[in-house]
Amino acid sequence: MRGARFALTQRRRRRQHVCGFFCGIRGHAYCNQRTPSIAAGMDEQALLGLNPNADSDFRQRALAYFEQLKISPDAWQVCAEALAQRTYSDDHIKFFCFQVLEHQVKYKYSELTTVQQQLIRETLISWLQAQEARRNTLIKDTMREQCIPNLVESWYQILQNYQYTNSEVTCQCLEVVGAYVSWIDLSLIANDRFINMLLGHMSIEVLREEACDCLFEIVNKGMDPVDKMKLVESLCRVLQSAGFFSIDQEEDVDFLARFSKLVNGMGQSLIVSWTKLIKNGDIKNAQEALQAIETKVALMLQLLVHEDDDISSNIIGFCYDYLHILKQAIMLAVMKKLTYDEEYNFENEGEDEAMFVEYRKQLKLLLDRLAQVSPELLLASVRRVFSSTLQNWQTTRFMEVEVAIRLLYMLAEALPVSHGAHFSGDVSKASALQDMMRTLVTSGVSSYQHTSVTLEFFETVVRYEKFFTVEPQHIPCVLMAFLDHRGLRHSSAKVRSRTAYLFSRFVKSLNKQMNPFIEDILNRIQDLLELSPPENGYQSLLSSDDQLFIYETAGVLIVNSEYPAERKQALMRNLLTPLMEKFKILLEKLMLAQDEERQASLADCLNHAVGFASRTSKAFSNKQTVKQCGCSEVYLDCLQTFLPALSCPLQKDILRSGVRTFLHRMIICLEEEVLPFIPSASEHMLKDCEAKDLQEFIPLINQITAKFKIQVSPFLQQMFMPLLHAIFEVLLRPAEENDQSAALEKQMLRRSYFAFLQTVTGSGMSEVIANQGAENVERVLVTVIQGAVEYPDPIAQKTCFIILSKLVELWAPLKQTFDLADAQTVLALSECAVTLKTIHLKRGPECVQYLQQEYLPSLQVAPEIIQVRSVLVDFPLN
Repeated sequence: MRGARFALTQRRRRRQHVCGFFCGIRGHAYCNQRTPSIAAGMDEQALLGLNPNADSDFRQRALAYFEQLKISPDAWQVCAEALAQRTYSDDHIKFFCFQVLEHQVKYKYSELTTVQQQLIRETLISWLQAQEARRNTLIKDTMREQCIPNLVESWYQILQNYQYTNSEVTCQCLEVVGAYVSWIDLSLIANDRFINMLLGHMSIEVLREEACDCLFEIVNKGMDPVDKMKLVESLCRVLQSAGFFSIDQEEDVDFLARFSKLVNGMGQSLIVSWTKLIKNGDIKNAQEALQAIETKVALMLQLLVHEDDDISSNIIGFCYDYLHILKQAIMLAVMKKLTYDEEYNFENEGEDEAMFVEYRKQLKLLLDRLAQVSPELLLASVRRVFSSTLQNWQTTRFMEVEVAIRLLYMLAEALPVSHGAHFSGDVSKASALQDMMRTLVTSGVSSYQHTSVTLEFFETVVRYEKFFTVEPQHIPCVLMAFLDHRGLRHSSAKVRSRTAYLFSRFVKSLNKQMNPFIEDILNRIQDLLELSPPENGYQSLLSSDDQLFIYETAGVLIVNSEYPAERKQALMRNLLTPLMEKFKILLEKLMLAQDEERQASLADCLNHAVGFASRTSKAFSNKQTVKQCGCSEVYLDCLQTFLPALSCPLQKDILRSGVRTFLHRMIICLEEEVLPFIPSASEHMLKDCEAKDLQEFIPLINQITAKFKIQVSPFLQQMFMPLLHAIFEVLLRPAEENDQSAALEKQMLRRSYFAFLQTVTGSGMSEVIANQGAENVERVLVTVIQGAVEYPDPIAQKTCFIILSKLVELWAPLKQTFDLADAQTVLALSECAVTLKTIHLKRGPECVQYLQQEYLPSLQVAPEIIQVRSVLVDFPLN
């Protein structure tokens, strides 16, 4: 026990001695007053080694001290922890050392966790490194003040006196110069006498490698970018004139390796200078620096492709930086060329303006390619330009502000993401874009007094609409920009028109965030919804096409709101009732109008009213959504209001077009509720119609047939032949041989006719055709056959073959219940025979052979039935 107690006492003493030493060296003698510090009384310069004698004495005393103590690992642990605690505060040290002295050491070093051990080591190393750096700084500062100029002069004398007589001394001196260049005043070295001497050494074989290294250190020294550019260029001129750039004539690979390193340093220094000059806005000197860099590219490539790997590897840094600067230079050039010039006419864009717009598209493609290579560089470049411009947009020219916002807009396509999710995923990219968007909407730049800036603002806001789901607090200020003099009430019609479209997109994309603002928006756009009759002389802020977007926006706001159905119905009725009332008044005026020009203007206004009502329904996807909003009754009222226009004998084309469009929408929104109105509407639309009228009417019938099928079978049977008679009557009208317009109209009508037959047969409504009587059925089939084999229209031919295939499938004897004695069966077989015979005549026996040997057997037609068909093929067509 006595031995163990003695050992413990010895360990305590050693720990106390060590604590006293470290606290003493840090100026804290309180750790152990009985143990004197070996550093006591030494000043800071002695501690840092500036006093050689004190430093030597200090080291000797410390070594002896530690040797005497025979410090063990656990004692070192105590010292290290004391140093670690010192990094926080003196109170921590006092507390820690008190614990060491009072309670001994509880844990040995080996019992500490790996993390604790690592922390102790790193803390001790960090402290020692900090002291070393401080010591070095004091040494260098003292040398700069006292002896560096004398040292430099001595170097010069050594280099001058021994360059030809003692190469070893000269080389050593060159190494010393290179080692000191990084922290002494460069003007002491980078002057005519020193540089000329070093360049002279480049021509001395035994000195040139060290001279290369010394020049490398000089060009790597930090200095003013313009001065650095001049220094490098002067060196290059001398080296080139001395023939050093002729790489293929140099055989000394060791020297070339050093020379490659020097060229690498010169190139990278020029690039650093260019970067600083660009950042400082010194375009003139930046251009000179770029030209200086480009003159080194040929030499760089020669060194890069050299067969010696050391020579090649030493130039790679320049190559990498040059590629980086090349991409930067291209980006800067693109950004500059995207800028409008002063002569661009925004109000009356002509050929020159159109050419510039096309040129901008080409520049955009180039920027997209750059983004594929260096997306981070593009993002950083755009952010720098955008931020610097938006900070001072009030005093910046419009073209610079516009291009800054345009670059942000273009980033969306240059750095594409799925579903416009620019503000999620890559954190650095999302953060940069979010910061720029925040700047855009809060900077006030939307008030800039130039149309190009205003339009670019709204375009960018809509493109990055998902930003407002991340920071919805900015929605109100952007809505106000859309609604006031900056947007929909701007003095420029061009801005108002584009803003109407963009406003619609903005609202639709953020419909979930719009609920708090719906009532306010509807009130603010009330005057923009006015239907302007021709006689009031009032010039609306928006054109009728622009108003379509405003009506659609209003509909979307109402339908997607969180209001109850009763409130939605009331809002929708408030929106549509003024249209219905004005429609009735204007229709009465049209019926009485005598002047054709006035008739046309009234008809246009009526058509706009129907179009506006149709556009509000785009907020609905089907009948269910209409019912949920309680709006069915409102649209039925609209339908009853608009249909009387079909009976108006004046301006039929315009009125029919609007009502047809409304019926298309109502078939989606009201479904079967619209069916009672279809027969009367169809009857009116088939009267006195032209090719275009029929061509536009047939898609409506196709929509009804495909959607309701058997429900509209009676209606189809009733209007089938009237529709066909109207079509045939138009197709048989004579036209001038060279009338290309009439020929095209007939071709399009013929396609619409075949599309109608395809819809009927494809919807399981072939009985509608079969019930039209044998003569009419035959006539229909003949037209289909003609379309398949005679008309040189591939689209129509394809449709006709689909029709024939479907009819053969439906009418051919494929079932056991098929009765060959039945008159309808015989009629169907005859029609099939006519079809097959015609195809045989027009397409040759190969077609019939295919039907008999492949197609019909694939449909599981019995051989005897196929044989019957073969006999029927031989029947004459008449």
